[in-house]
Amino acid sequence: MSTAKKEYKRITVKTLSEMKASNEKIAMLTAYDFTMAQMVDKAGVDVILVGDSASNVIAGHETTLPITLDQMIYHASAVVRGTKRALVVVDLPFGSYQSDSKEALRSAIRIMKESGAHTVKLEGGTENGDALKRILGAGIPVMGHLGLTPQSIYQFGSYTVRAKQEAEAEKLIADALFLQEQGCFGIVLEKVPAALAQTVAESLHIPVIGIGAGSGVDGQVLVLHDMLGMTTEFSPRFLRRYLNLDEQIGGALSQYVSDVKSVAFPSKDEQY
Repeated sequence: MSTAKKEYKRITVKTLSEMKASNEKIAMLTAYDFTMAQMVDKAGVDVILVGDSASNVIAGHETTLPITLDQMIYHASAVVRGTKRALVVVDLPFGSYQSDSKEALRSAIRIMKESGAHTVKLEGGTENGDALKRILGAGIPVMGHLGLTPQSIYQFGSYTVRAKQEAEAEKLIADALFLQEQGCFGIVLEKVPAALAQTVAESLHIPVIGIGAGSGVDGQVLVLHDMLGMTTEFSPRFLRRYLNLDEQIGGALSQYVSDVKSVAFPSKDEQY
């Protein structure tokens, strides 16, 4: 059983390594704006991911592909201003690193300089080796992402569990080792069998954060809007909803409309 063993004033990539070594689980959540970042940070979340999932939950797109580098920097800047303790990781969006390694480095540098974030994250394994070398060579910490990689959704054709077949599982393990060897400080494993995820976590000395990857990894990440129940259409098995804000916020908004229409708001005590 994992228990917190140390109070950290500021989480760094070194901190995450220490947490894995001491068997302390890592709590990671997404955030996309200043107010929610403040709340997530105060709650003691270790890592805040400014995910390209903003394309879905903030902008309303069907996939993560449309969000741009400028938009990611905008969201990351707001999150950084709201964060005092957590490590801030920012997704490199689709198209900002796949074409060539120089473009990948320029994109990562822009995120670091313009947002003030601490690290970047990119999807894929050996196919992104050149980009990884350039970014890491510039001293920018990188988190990898394997398994279900949403930026490749049209290649996969669905959001089903990945690496169930032996060949794909072997490639995932090889890619995880490759990312570690290149110098990544951690890896997100998304929607892979729990036994495989545990095998990967136990094979690496860097932290492995799971989303739909079971409990045998070094930490967990969820999309904030999903776990708070602000989104209702997305209900995978791995998602635990800690609140039902869609219903609660909807009720508050309806009550406000009713109070305005009936002149119950503002009351005499709410006037000057």
